[in-house]
Amino acid sequence: MNGINDPQGEKLSMGKVRLLRRKGTARVPLKQRVRSAQLKRGVYLIPSLFTTGNLICGFFSVISTFNGHYLQAAIIIVLAHLLDGIDGYVARLTKTTSQFGIELDSLADLVSFGLAPAILVYYWALVPWGTWGWLAACLYVVCGALRLARFNVQIRTVEKSHFVGLPIPAAAEMIAAIVLMYYFLGGEGAANKRVILLLVIYLLAGLMVSSFQYFSLKQMDFKKRHPFWLLVSAILFIKLTIAEPQIMFFTTFLLYTLSGPLLWGLMLYKRRREKRGEVTEALQ
Repeated sequence: MNGINDPQGEKLSMGKVRLLRRKGTARVPLKQRVRSAQLKRGVYLIPSLFTTGNLICGFFSVISTFNGHYLQAAIIIVLAHLLDGIDGYVARLTKTTSQFGIELDSLADLVSFGLAPAILVYYWALVPWGTWGWLAACLYVVCGALRLARFNVQIRTVEKSHFVGLPIPAAAEMIAAIVLMYYFLGGEGAANKRVILLLVIYLLAGLMVSSFQYFSLKQMDFKKRHPFWLLVSAILFIKLTIAEPQIMFFTTFLLYTLSGPLLWGLMLYKRRREKRGEVTEALQ
């Protein structure tokens, strides 16, 4: 009756059934699942606390700049760099390096060594330049972000024994060193700082995204034996820093900032000299 008990009808009705795709979340790759599982278990506390301290210093430096305390803002940037170095050293020493720590460190660095120095330079020296002033400060932040992104990509390949481009903490320290040296020499009210800082900010932005190689202390093994002269040099450097901290601080970061282009020029000169020697030998 009406085909209710008809087996043939049941077969036809079953043949019309369509298989629908199962609705649900997309499959997560195994690597991402492992990372999320590690994050659920927790994060390493000590390195993360130092990184957070770095971030707090960067924010406080911005507040100090807004309040007109430029010298204090520069000193806080130096303190942020100290905390940034400690967190990396502690992570490598205790073998607590993690992807979470790398990402947090990059965000903290962008605030402390990108945004804070740029705001400091703008309010301290670049405001009279108008649009060119804030564009210069903005360019510094953008190049700093690009430098950090490139570092995170190349951290396991290229940048093991050296840095490619000026590290953003060194660029920030160069700005802080200029401010500290300026007040140390009693140059308050000098108009030439506007021109100097405009040129410096463009130079630092270009060096950060350049391909110049800079020396890195990360791969230096302090547990190994080193030459005796290195110990004497370190003691002499510490004594000079205690005696004249502003001058030594400025000189150290100035030499480090210029070391990339200078080494590149030296290597280029050596290569040209070797090629000339080969040509001379071939002609003889």
